[in-house]
Amino acid sequence: MKLKDKVTLVTGAASGIGKEIACTYAREGARVAIADMNKAAADATAAELRAAGHQAMGVAMDVTSEEQVNAGVAEVVAAWGTVDVLVSNAGIQIVHPVEEFPFAEWKKMLAIHLDGAFLTTKAVLPLMYKQNSGSIILMGSVHSKLASVLKAPYVTAKHGLLGLARVLAKEGGPHNVRANVICPGFVRTPLVDKQIPEQAATLKISEEDVIKKVMLKDTVDGEFTTVADVAEVALLFAAFPSNALTGQSLIVSHGWAME
Repeated sequence: MKLKDKVTLVTGAASGIGKEIACTYAREGARVAIADMNKAAADATAAELRAAGHQAMGVAMDVTSEEQVNAGVAEVVAAWGTVDVLVSNAGIQIVHPVEEFPFAEWKKMLAIHLDGAFLTTKAVLPLMYKQNSGSIILMGSVHSKLASVLKAPYVTAKHGLLGLARVLAKEGGPHNVRANVICPGFVRTPLVDKQIPEQAATLKISEEDVIKKVMLKDTVDGEFTTVADVAEVALLFAAFPSNALTGQSLIVSHGWAME
């Protein structure tokens, strides 16, 4: 098993991509902390994993709250002693044209995606530095590389994660701590399902056209990326055996973006 006895913390892990990453890590032998704003859902996911014979715990965490992040990490450390792998995955989506974007919603988006990555990373780095090993994985997006209409704060935040990971790679290198970014294309999760009617209404096109002509038009096969696709990359970054793979971003998008 690639992650045997490693302590992993995945934010936004009660559902969607985060849950699939948590399940993949558990199957590879990791102890998995399911961090989510919805504590009941986090506990339910952890219970599913324990019922399957894995080690898991639910943790209440609003990633925009330094107090909650630090308390959640302390809870994991109290149970398992450290954190070996952090996956900063929690995220939301809000869409508006720039001129109509409420400032409060702009700040909310940046807080969840950028502040959340910063606060969770800040909380686990001393543990990783002390043990001279660790892996930080930030959940970016194809929107870390490209832009789409209606998504100014999301695109801004996802671009910002690349910069954060590169700084972390430089600072963490001497401590054998790696930092990388996963950049998925559109994954059919509740987050994406919510966007389809919103974009249809805003762009005045059908929901089918949103999928075919907006979301998937530049893929090589017209297919959504799956949560399993993303989880496999998260496993690669978590289990990679050396500092050769750090400060990097990997696009998982059916060819939507290429570099």
